[in-house]
Amino acid sequence: MSTRPLENQITLVTGAGRRIGRVIALTLARAGASVVVNYNQSRNEALATVSEIQALGVESVALRADVAKPSEVKAMFRAVEKRFKRLDILVNNAGIFFPARWEDLREQDWDRILGINLKGPFFCAQAAARIMGRHAGGRIINISSLGGLQAWPQYMHYCASKAGLIMLTRCLAKALAPNISVNSVAPGTILFPEENPSPEMEKMIRATPLKKAGRPEDIAEMVLYLATYGEFVTGQVFVVDGGKSIP
Repeated sequence: MSTRPLENQITLVTGAGRRIGRVIALTLARAGASVVVNYNQSRNEALATVSEIQALGVESVALRADVAKPSEVKAMFRAVEKRFKRLDILVNNAGIFFPARWEDLREQDWDRILGINLKGPFFCAQAAARIMGRHAGGRIINISSLGGLQAWPQYMHYCASKAGLIMLTRCLAKALAPNISVNSVAPGTILFPEENPSPEMEKMIRATPLKKAGRPEDIAEMVLYLATYGEFVTGQVFVVDGGKSIP
């Protein structure tokens, strides 16, 4: 099996300057892909990610775009096609997460979370599919959440956005077949090496059958599988949660 199965592939990862997006971008680069690192506010982190990727011997560039703004999304994908002439893989990773009591949720809270977590992935997928359709097809991978499958009252707006992303994945899978596959990865509790778990996170870990939090690499490795080997898979949600979603 090739150690660089994504050689000569062009991929774009949204929100790739930090956290899970950064790990996904680096994992795809290690597999040989050239990576477009999208960011909105995290410019320094995005440039650092690009430098790490280039040190692996593959091409990388950082492009700023607020995925909640379709005009910026279109401009970003035009830049991608102009530079690379194609796009093979899109990872819709950009997202936001914040708690709010349902009684206190405001219209701007809904607009903000739906804009980034749901509207953004749609317009990114729309733009990506147009490029992919002019070539040999491609793969779209949406990072959803366990919150899209379970009810978390303190994150009602977030759960609704991620549940919408899961259904969007299924709709796009049918709409874009047979040349473009669309799947989703739903992370459970993920802990970064530099973080200490909060009391709420510790409670979630105790409720997880494997009794541990996941690593960002666990998510990136599932993305890599879907980007590389999942040739007969589309419209599916791969839950990476240590068993937390088991009824």
